[in-house]
Amino acid sequence: MTIDDIKSIIATDETRILELKKTTGDLKDGMHTACAFLNTDGGWLIIGVPPESLKIVGQQVTDSTRQKIANALAGLEPAIDVKVEYIDVPEHPGNQVIAMHFDPWVWGHVPYTCNGRPYYKVESTTKVMPRDMYDERLRQSKPQYFAWERQEADGITIADLDENRIRGAIRLGAEGGRLNGTAMTEPIETLLQKSELLNDGKLNNAAVMLFTKKLRGYPQLRLRMARFRGTGKNEFGDNQQAEGNFFDLLDSGMSFLFKHLNLSGKIVGLHRIEQLEIPVEALRETLVNSLCHRRYDQPGSSVGIAIYDDRVEIENPGILPPELTPETIKQPHNSHPYNPLIANFLYRSTFLESWGSGVRRIIDSCAAAGVEEPTWQINPNFVWVTFKRPSDKSSYTKESTTTTQKNEVLGGSSSENDLTTTQKENNLGGSSSPIDTNWGSSSSDDISLTKQFQKLMDVMNYEFMSIAEIMVACQLKNKERFRENYITPALNEGLIERKYPDQPKHPYQRFRLTEKAMHLKYSQTTEEQ
Repeated sequence: MTIDDIKSIIATDETRILELKKTTGDLKDGMHTACAFLNTDGGWLIIGVPPESLKIVGQQVTDSTRQKIANALAGLEPAIDVKVEYIDVPEHPGNQVIAMHFDPWVWGHVPYTCNGRPYYKVESTTKVMPRDMYDERLRQSKPQYFAWERQEADGITIADLDENRIRGAIRLGAEGGRLNGTAMTEPIETLLQKSELLNDGKLNNAAVMLFTKKLRGYPQLRLRMARFRGTGKNEFGDNQQAEGNFFDLLDSGMSFLFKHLNLSGKIVGLHRIEQLEIPVEALRETLVNSLCHRRYDQPGSSVGIAIYDDRVEIENPGILPPELTPETIKQPHNSHPYNPLIANFLYRSTFLESWGSGVRRIIDSCAAAGVEEPTWQINPNFVWVTFKRPSDKSSYTKESTTTTQKNEVLGGSSSENDLTTTQKENNLGGSSSPIDTNWGSSSSDDISLTKQFQKLMDVMNYEFMSIAEIMVACQLKNKERFRENYITPALNEGLIERKYPDQPKHPYQRFRLTEKAMHLKYSQTTEEQ
């Protein structure tokens, strides 16, 4: 390093990454700044340049000076290896400028302290690091000791877990190629051990969050859901809370969104496709991320969904990694999961993607639907995502699906009040006729459509299910007749959809309700209430 390098560094005056000191008499404050550099964005500490004048004066450097600097650096913990540069000052023979560069803090590294106290930078000011920031960085540096998800479960045993949820998640992972197929037949205990959810026969909190049926002692396993009238929180249209594991809360949250958001219709080819006003993929990804990445060490807080006339907000008690801001989160970035164990299991079971791609998929799905991309906001305790609802409602179905719309979907009349009793019976299949087991185009089959689809609607939702799972839930056994009388007509009516639409005979084919059917299912709940 030369004197010209020093001139170049100090040309911008003191900044977030530059601290100037007149002499080593200011070394104590200088080490506080060095600690702050190590905990923030790094920077230069230069001694021999008064910050008031920015003149390169330097100072005399003796063995005592070097020893003093070495002792001061020893007060930084963890210990660091810093190269101390001594540069001659031509204008002041015998004097030298002392320069030290400190690397920036890296996510996951233990926070640095100076003589036992942590410091960090706020713009160009050095401050003592707040306790909660220090604790959070300490937790991230040693998750095996401090992370909530790795702590031993409180009074929860394997018998308290939902085996069906575990088996279902493992099956999805195997079908998605992220787990070995043999995992589908392994004992539950083995599966939990391999996923680091069970250690020495004891479950950890990650296992509880994912699969528990027993909620006592875990108040944070809750989801708040509200539909507000207008654009503020003055009047509730609907106010609910759900409790349960990750999968229970995901189901409850998506059901609430389907219940209160509108459908839009567009013509694709010869068919009218019904879609939610905000893309389901974007809402689901946001809710999955909120449940996965929230801070579970705050038992009094919970994930929330708030629906207003003009927007939808999904919030979680969490923080963004230091590398990200509400603006940069939309740019390509690495994955920094707050709960790595939980995130890894959800990735392996295909509920979550890795490589920090979730935000990109949210934005892309909104763009594909012609919907404005969401915004991210943070405060010290929460991260929330806001989706604007489309202002043009002319092409949307109202939140509470009308009787007319339901009759159209289920095969009934659009003007029932104007019909005679005989006409009503004909439209509904005839009150005196036996219930047909086939769905057809004739009016006598319309009641079959209603009853059979109602059965599918009762047991299915927006998560994919196999034929076998749907049949068990419907308490039916004849697979051939089930396909003929339930699956095929529902597909033709656009009420269910395939996971692999271009490969009807895919070995892992599964089915779920369409957005149109989901909206119908939960708007029925609205009217019943």
